[in-house]
Amino acid sequence: MSLQDKNVIIYGAGGSIGSAVARTFAAQGARLFLAGRSREGLDLVAKEIDAEVAVLDALDEQAVDEHARSVADSAGAIDVSFNLVSGGDLQGIPLTDMTTADFTRPVLTRLTSNFITARAAARHMVKQGSGVILALTSGSAHGSPMMGGTGPADAATDTFVRNLAAEIGPSGVRVLGIWTAGLPETLSPAKIAAHSGAPQMDEAAFQGLLGHLDQMRMTRRSPTLAQVAATAAFLASDHAGAITGTFVNVTSGSFPS
Repeated sequence: MSLQDKNVIIYGAGGSIGSAVARTFAAQGARLFLAGRSREGLDLVAKEIDAEVAVLDALDEQAVDEHARSVADSAGAIDVSFNLVSGGDLQGIPLTDMTTADFTRPVLTRLTSNFITARAAARHMVKQGSGVILALTSGSAHGSPMMGGTGPADAATDTFVRNLAAEIGPSGVRVLGIWTAGLPETLSPAKIAAHSGAPQMDEAAFQGLLGHLDQMRMTRRSPTLAQVAATAAFLASDHAGAITGTFVNVTSGSFPS
C-alpha cells in the first residue's frame, strides 16, 4: 500500500472531501489523525477507520502547534499534512454588490489556516528531512465570475504553496495541492443556498445545475470524491516524489492548465 505507516494529519476531516480522503488514505495503510471544529463529524469518520480525533480550530495557532507536536511525539513523525478547511465563501453575487466582509472572509480564513497548519507541519518535517504538505483550492484564480472572494483566496493559497515549496524543498519536504470544484456529491440545495444567500432551489433546478456543471467540463463529466481522494493519495505517496510546488488539475477540465 502506497501510504503504509505514514502518519497523516487532515484538517477539516469531518467534511465531505475530508472524510473521503481519510477513508482512502486509511485504505492505503496510513495512520490518520483527524482534526476539525466539530467532534460529531470527526467521530463518524474515526469509527470507520480507527483514527485519532482532535477538536480544534485551524485558525488557533497555539492549538494547531500543540496538536502537531503531540502527533510528532506520539507517532514519531508527521509524514503528511492536508488542509481541507472551508473559508466561509459567499458566491453567486456580483462583486459590486458584495460587502467587504463577505469578499475578504475566504481570503483571510483560508490563507491563514493554510499558513498555520503548513507551518506547524513544516517545522517538524524540516527536522526529519521528509514530508508532504497538501492544500486544496477550486482553481478560481484562473478567473471565475460570480465567485466572490474565492478567486483571490485561491490565488493567495496557490502562491503560498509555491513559495513554501521553494523554501523547504531543499530539506526534503514537498508542498503541493489539488484544484477541484463543484463535486456533485458535496452539493445539495441547502448547501448552495447557504453559500449564495439565495432562496433554496427545488429539485428540478438542482438537477439542472448538476447537468450544467457536467457540461462545463472538457470531459462532460464532473469529478467524483473518489477521484479527488485517489489523486491526493498519489500525491502524498513516494510515487509522486518528484512533484512539488504545483497544483494538479482535478476539475475534469473546467479550465486548461
